[in-house]
Amino acid sequence: MDVDVAKQFGAAIAIGVGGLGPGLGIGLAVKGAMEALGRNPEAEGAIRTTMIIGAALSEAVAIYAFVIAIIILFT
Repeated sequence: MDVDVAKQFGAAIAIGVGGLGPGLGIGLAVKGAMEALGRNPEAEGAIRTTMIIGAALSEAVAIYAFVIAIIILFT
């Protein structure tokens, strides 16, 4: 197997699998926030802040996966 092909395949797997978890996590976070807002609209500020922090932390995992994919691809 050619080394360049293996690098491309590894980078594709890294970003593909690394993007799956954060996508599901952010989707579930927004779903929970919308349900909470439906039950308690007065708590909008606290719910929004907590959801944004959670989404940012989840998105960080996708960024780490992207960095790993770039490292695999270009080393």
